[in-house]
Amino acid sequence: MGDNMRKLKVSETGRYLAHEDGSPFFWLGDTAWELFHKLNREDAKHYLSCRAEQGFNVVQAVALAELVGLTTGNAYGRMPLFRDAAGTYDPSQPDVSGEYSYWDHVDYILETAKAMGLYVAMLPTWGDKFNARHGKGPEIFTPSNAYAYGKWLGARYRDAPHLIWVLGGDRGLQTRKHFEVIVGMARGLKEGDGGCHLMTFHPKGSSSSSYHAHGEEWLDFNMIQSGHGELEPANYKMVAADYGLVPAKPVLDGEPCYEDIPRAFNPRNGYFDEADVRRAAYYAVFSGACGHTYGHHSVWAMSDGMYDSVELKEPGPFFIMHWKDALRRPGAGQMRHLKELWTRFRMEDGEPDQELLAANFEGSNYRAALRGRSASMIYCPNGLYVDVRMDRVGGGQVRAAWFNPRDGRFSDEGSFPGEGERRFACPSSGRGNDWVLVLTILT
Repeated sequence: MGDNMRKLKVSETGRYLAHEDGSPFFWLGDTAWELFHKLNREDAKHYLSCRAEQGFNVVQAVALAELVGLTTGNAYGRMPLFRDAAGTYDPSQPDVSGEYSYWDHVDYILETAKAMGLYVAMLPTWGDKFNARHGKGPEIFTPSNAYAYGKWLGARYRDAPHLIWVLGGDRGLQTRKHFEVIVGMARGLKEGDGGCHLMTFHPKGSSSSSYHAHGEEWLDFNMIQSGHGELEPANYKMVAADYGLVPAKPVLDGEPCYEDIPRAFNPRNGYFDEADVRRAAYYAVFSGACGHTYGHHSVWAMSDGMYDSVELKEPGPFFIMHWKDALRRPGAGQMRHLKELWTRFRMEDGEPDQELLAANFEGSNYRAALRGRSASMIYCPNGLYVDVRMDRVGGGQVRAAWFNPRDGRFSDEGSFPGEGERRFACPSSGRGNDWVLVLTILT
């Protein structure tokens, strides 16, 4: 499988990602931010094989990780960087000494992912290493050493066909220096790898790469972090805003609400569940995203149990399970159905079209609609019913079916004239009873 992996590019329309031969690529990602830093070889292979089996095709991981990734070693005690004469960790001096360095371990994980058909969206660093803000840092990047580090990374992984670069790392560009660090790193990466890998930017929560860098030549596609701060997912607003920008660039939500993370970071609010992560995924894609990233709270941190904070020291209700148990949470297993739906009906050329709806609801019952060449789809997050303008679908006759995002099954509703308005009642209603109405043009 790995020998057949092809590099990715942006489609000619600027709306989706594609393989080198032009065939569409639907991004189905998982956040494994601490993968390189915390897992040994056996556990990394276990993680990757599970996600590959579940239908994911991208994993997002960080080279210089968030959770004291500079000051503590990886699973084998190895550090990523040497220190300079002043004792500061130096990005221009990666530690590749000995038979099994930190970067040898990164190499192993990248090769294992490739063998399983998984792309790796690699962050060269978490953002606290250039903008500490609420993180631990330390801040070590300058524009010059960011360029040097980027050039070294780019050259090291120049021939990896399954790599995507992700700059940023949960931080905004609040100062000129922040921006210059990112520009320097982007320039170094492109010089190092010859510009052969796609590049994007992972922003702070409730933000998008477009806020900082939409017009930058190095930014190939936009990445949103709709995040975990809202009680109800409404990422369709952010995706729609980026979809409408000029020039057109693909967009996806690279960090929506995680399964089993406390709502708005407070366990007293309860936890986002499978219904929430499905809603975020279908909202995003039906609003024009070129794919989607799922995440689980325990998996991104590779938590080995229940803890009260990201310090992962004291017991508590912030992380509520071991990462290996979290791999099999229901939301993770259901993400593949979205990719399969998009692929089956060739929705790469689809366009978000809320005019398909004769009426809509607000808040948690908001419907999102996507219209393609041969089929149109409407996502109903809590069931109920949907009023459709059949003339917008096109064709003389339209076949209607309900798609179940929980198990990927269809139930046929029959064929109807492609004219006037028609109400379709969902097979069931209530929280967790989300449905997709699929309308296929027959004639």
